[in-house]
Amino acid sequence: MVKAWQKPETIIVHEWCWNANAKFADIVLPCTTTLERQDIAMSPRDNHVVSMDQSVAPVGQARDDYQILSGIAEQMGCADAFTEGRNAEEWQRWLYDMSRQSLSRHGKVMPDYDTFREQGWFVLPEQDEPMVLLKDFRDDPEKHPLQTPSGRIEISSEQIAGFGLDDFPGIPYWQEPDEWLGAADLGGRLHMINNQPHNKLHSQLDHGKVSVASRIHGHEPMMINPADAASRGINDGDLVHISNNRGSMICGAVLDDDIMAGVILVSTGAWYDPDFDGELSCKHGNPNVLTPDIGTSSLAQGPAAHSCLVSITPWTGGAINITAHQPPEIEDETKYSN
Repeated sequence: MVKAWQKPETIIVHEWCWNANAKFADIVLPCTTTLERQDIAMSPRDNHVVSMDQSVAPVGQARDDYQILSGIAEQMGCADAFTEGRNAEEWQRWLYDMSRQSLSRHGKVMPDYDTFREQGWFVLPEQDEPMVLLKDFRDDPEKHPLQTPSGRIEISSEQIAGFGLDDFPGIPYWQEPDEWLGAADLGGRLHMINNQPHNKLHSQLDHGKVSVASRIHGHEPMMINPADAASRGINDGDLVHISNNRGSMICGAVLDDDIMAGVILVSTGAWYDPDFDGELSCKHGNPNVLTPDIGTSSLAQGPAAHSCLVSITPWTGGAINITAHQPPEIEDETKYSN
């Protein structure tokens, strides 16, 4: 991805913090956080609708996403087509009113927009009947066939089989992963898996104190079975070098009997921190530098990141200057005024 980012002449992002996305961009447009703007919170899996009130004024030169894109549209000469004459708050009111009208046609009632903002939240009416997967098909398969050649649930597919793919014959079957613990020659490697972190959402707020508090000497923790650690001379809290033919990173060891022997666990979300002057792909502990960038098959392109073998050794290179959360140097803009 780093190589791919060298191809565009200019990369513009709008970000609210100096993560890797902002650091690799040519132009960064500062955007507001949810605390600096008014919005509406809702989810398809939750019937609560919440008014997200603005808590503080935008910091510095930050603007909300709609203001940023409206400004770009104005520079491109298509502001009217983009905004349709509405600002961000007016769009929220319009969308809310459209939803209210749509729901009313089904006999459901939402409070008017101003009442919603004053109350702060409300609960959408429950559905009259619980959601049932493929309900129409289950009730009457002949009247409501599925969008398959037979109209039924198909375990095999003649169409996919006709593609002639070596790794996708058109029926469910098990195929050996490219990398796994059942490989004929592990060569001392362990199987790395990656879960979602418990101390943040994906990589959001990785620089926050809750996420930072879990670090070991500033590095992402790696859970390892005590037997695997002992055979490699690794003690609890040691820094370790994790590598394969795709990359390398540094993590802090956490010995735990709950992790299966032969397996290590490194959470995702540590901000990418490349070592441009050295050999490490990431100083911080982002496992993306090690996982394979391949699809699950030549037809299905789901991620196969968990099929990943790595070598682990104690880190003997000393302390590392981690710059993942370090902001850029701010230059004096007056020197460019002439």
